[in-house]
Amino acid sequence: MIAFRLSTTSGLSTYLQIAQQVRQALRLGTLQPGDQLPTVKEVVGALAINPNTVLKAYRVLESEGLIQGRPGQGTFVIRSLHRAPSPQQAALRRGLDAWVREALHSGLDPDALDAMFEAALRAGQEEVA
Repeated sequence: MIAFRLSTTSGLSTYLQIAQQVRQALRLGTLQPGDQLPTVKEVVGALAINPNTVLKAYRVLESEGLIQGRPGQGTFVIRSLHRAPSPQQAALRRGLDAWVREALHSGLDPDALDAMFEAALRAGQEEVA
């Protein structure tokens, strides 16, 4: 099951962070069709946020056709975004994993890693475009 985490420095609202984390888990194959998402009550308890925030995130994902609420049962993944990685993607992932470990060992916290990655991603997108 996915465990949501919130970043105070991301600039994204809480409901968008939750939706983004579900999409990322779907892309990585961490969540698969049939998997159940945490209940609203579980997310509220873990993150100390308003239940409407979780409901809004789940509604966004439902409107995208990724999840579906089943009354009395919970909310389930109905579509995946995962594609099998190519050998090049697997090598890139190993390199990224090594970079993250090195950055954490050097004392950077997850928010600093997010900021560095986002900046590098933006610069790379500008270069490619």
